Amino acid sequence: MNDRIRALLNQITALEDEMRAALHEQETKMFFEIRGRRIEFESAVKKKHRLLKNNFFRWLTTNRPQNLITGPIIYGMILPLMMLDMFVSFYQATCFPIYGVIKVRRRDYIVLDRHQLQYLNWIEKFHCTYCAYGAGLTAYICEIVSRTEQYFCPIKHAHKILGTPRRYQDFLEYGDAEDYEKKLEAFRVKLGTK
Repeated sequence: MNDRIRALLNQITALEDEMRAALHEQETKMFFEIRGRRIEFESAVKKKHRLLKNNFFRWLTTNRPQNLITGPIIYGMILPLMMLDMFVSFYQATCFPIYGVIKVRRRDYIVLDRHQLQYLNWIEKFHCTYCAYGAGLTAYICEIVSRTEQYFCPIKHAHKILGTPRRYQDFLEYGDAEDYEKKLEAFRVKLGTK
């Protein structure tokens, strides 16, 4: 990888870190504290949230009809998602220790905390929990597959692809065959420490 690309990647990483810090700062301005798995809002904020909550029947009458019609299709995905979760978690639990790869912590990706928001009614909380599970599961699986790719074939594609995991940027250039086996081993060693 040339120096200009490496410098740009370092800038991107620095900007991502800065964005995370700014988002954390914004959270502290929202008058809540994180205590373990529990989120605590100030009492005035809690009161305001409860006043803003739509009851179920008002929500049902103001909701878009297409959302209600497609509900069974959306929620029909729960079984395939849960099976995928089970199989990928089993794969990681059995294979990563053999490869010497650090396991991906599921709880870092699947975060279910929106049900603690008092301005959501029970159906909205259910929707939010389902979406958080699906989106978190996708990110969890992506990281497991990304570590697997780094272990077996850390080579960039010739064609540009969208949505690459962060570790993809460090992969070997397409067609860079010099010392491939030695470089591959270095990638594998990194997986045991990062």
